[in-house]
Amino acid sequence: MDYLNFCKSYFSATSIPVNLLDNVNILYSSVRTVTNIPQYNDYYVPDDLPNFPCFSHYDPSIEYGIVRVQDTSIHIVIGPVFETEITPEILNAFLRENKIPFSERDKIQDFLCSIPRMNQLQLAKHLIFLHQAINNETCELSHFFPDYTPSADDMATNTRSNIGDEAKEYFNTYSNELRLYEIIKMGNEEELESYLNQIPLSILAKPMATSALRQAKNMFISTITNIVMIGAIPGGVSTEVAFELMGQYVQECEKLQSIHEIETLRYNMLVKFCQLSGKSHIPLGVSSDVFNSMNFIRSHTNEPITVTDVADNIERSTSYVTNCFRKELGISPGAYISRCKLEEAKSLLMYTNMSLTEISNYLCYSSQSYFQNAFKKKFQLTPLQYRKKMQRIN
Repeated sequence: MDYLNFCKSYFSATSIPVNLLDNVNILYSSVRTVTNIPQYNDYYVPDDLPNFPCFSHYDPSIEYGIVRVQDTSIHIVIGPVFETEITPEILNAFLRENKIPFSERDKIQDFLCSIPRMNQLQLAKHLIFLHQAINNETCELSHFFPDYTPSADDMATNTRSNIGDEAKEYFNTYSNELRLYEIIKMGNEEELESYLNQIPLSILAKPMATSALRQAKNMFISTITNIVMIGAIPGGVSTEVAFELMGQYVQECEKLQSIHEIETLRYNMLVKFCQLSGKSHIPLGVSSDVFNSMNFIRSHTNEPITVTDVADNIERSTSYVTNCFRKELGISPGAYISRCKLEEAKSLLMYTNMSLTEISNYLCYSSQSYFQNAFKKKFQLTPLQYRKKMQRIN
């Protein structure tokens, strides 16, 4: 097979980036070809990866998939792919892990924003196709995800019958669900894996639909709503990212036509939110001083804080804080304060009926006009245009 042209054709058809590697030699890279940037780091396939095809990531927001061409030293790496919009934090993480200088930031941002959004279930299906096409071998979703799915017969029986006293006691999952939300909140992936091995997902809870498939979808929606509100957001995942992911997962769930795929998606969803919560504790490449400063700023968006306040909070000088922010985040503390206030403004516009004056005053802007100008400069929409846009979407 002509692997080079195969990779080029795959990228052309899907817009999903591809790297073709022969050991550490890069034979083709979609990112480099499109952006025309030089190679700043060496690509390699980690030695500790499981059986191919498989997932790989350094940052939980940036996913890759790898297929090995059997009996060769060639690997096809697809990605990066993202489940959410490209935030400045994701962009900076990508630049760091690829050792790309900040001067190339705009080129990279434009390219990353053009990549289709994709969750792990969708990525797994691409890897299954590529493995079949390249190695002429079939591969199942169970290769990528543990199987916690009850049998179809169990599901059908459960949706047709009343749950007896013994089953009611068994599926009285209140305390277990609280434990799950706490695991997600703390971002503990190992404990999540242990939990899922010990306690079945509550798909067999009290019937809420007349068909097994509808029951599975209803339970998925119920689970993700609680995971977002009780686990992920209190665990540090931003409101915007959490709700964006929730919407995408629900849409994907409604498209699926098998219980097994729905439960696979639910497993993927739980792991993703757990990873994001864990990442929110101390992001990769961010020092404890900067991380604590970021948390201080995010928790004081409704106060007129300055760089001096941030520096005083960690008992450092303003010059030290400014230098650390520029080095690790690529922006000044003042710019980060402004960004957090504007992100909070987006949430208030989406989820409250507060007027522009109320939002402006709450976020301690000097005037409503200043707030409106800052918002439009950042997001290319006025606050009211943004509110109307989100109301149409929702």
